[in-house]
Amino acid sequence: MRGMISRDISADMGEMVLIEGGRFHMGSDRYYPEEAPVRAVEVGSFLIDVHPVTNRQFAEFVHATKYVTVAEQAPDPADFPGALKHKLNPGALVFKPSPRPIPTDDWHQWWTYKAGAQWRRPEAKTSVIAGRLDHPVTCIAFEDAAALAARAGKALPSEAQWEYAARGGLDSKDFAWGDSFMPEGKPIANTWPGADFPCERNSARRPFRTSRIGSFPANGYGLFDMIGNVWEGRTDWYTPTPGAHSPCCGGVPADSYVPCQPEIRIPRRVVKGGSFLCAPNYCVRYRPAARHPQMVDTGTVHIGFRCVAAAPG
Repeated sequence: MRGMISRDISADMGEMVLIEGGRFHMGSDRYYPEEAPVRAVEVGSFLIDVHPVTNRQFAEFVHATKYVTVAEQAPDPADFPGALKHKLNPGALVFKPSPRPIPTDDWHQWWTYKAGAQWRRPEAKTSVIAGRLDHPVTCIAFEDAAALAARAGKALPSEAQWEYAARGGLDSKDFAWGDSFMPEGKPIANTWPGADFPCERNSARRPFRTSRIGSFPANGYGLFDMIGNVWEGRTDWYTPTPGAHSPCCGGVPADSYVPCQPEIRIPRRVVKGGSFLCAPNYCVRYRPAARHPQMVDTGTVHIGFRCVAAAPG
């Protein structure tokens, strides 16, 4: 059975911060259409992890439970009609930079499905044990994140909870730290390090991957890496019209299917916060209001998660 748990794990999975409930303006009318419209949303109090779940924490979970992630299991041929069976190998999506500037209208130019890629070896080669234990865990499907959260006595956040926490008390600002992407010319988050994504030639540093948690300043609520480093998974089903079903979020699994691939009926959840691959010339989604769909069964090298819990009392 996929994601089978064999025994329990301690509920102590890291420090959390209490976010007092309140009303805020969710979404944005200034960037991508799937963020609009701006709407007033009420959120109750909750606890949230100070940082994304790390490789170290996930390794402890796996050691205690013998959990096997989705990326370590062969995809079900029934989910991919017409696919050759010998192509359905366990793996994840891996980023491959371009040696030269290229148009950004086809993601297949920099993403490749790599057999053997999984949380221990996000690029299907170097182990995270070698220097990346305190980086966010990646190559995690939704059910993997939900499994760890459940065993820790926690849950995955709703889209509204996550955005409210990411804003750090700065309502209606573009970024988690204000209205300037790089105040005084200094990076505030782990995003694409140069111009012309996905071209490696014009970038200031290599490799293109996650950074250690806490490498950049916390937001106003003391939360690290809410923006950049890794996208973070939510519980909400993705819909391109988030205000259509309620003032907050949306819909049902069928709403989230990829419209241009009607034969593939794999639902998508919302991810938020952007990653180390977000750049000014492509995917300006290193903002609290930004949102993007992710298939529930797919792990990638730039998506992780953090957990929430009920407020005490």
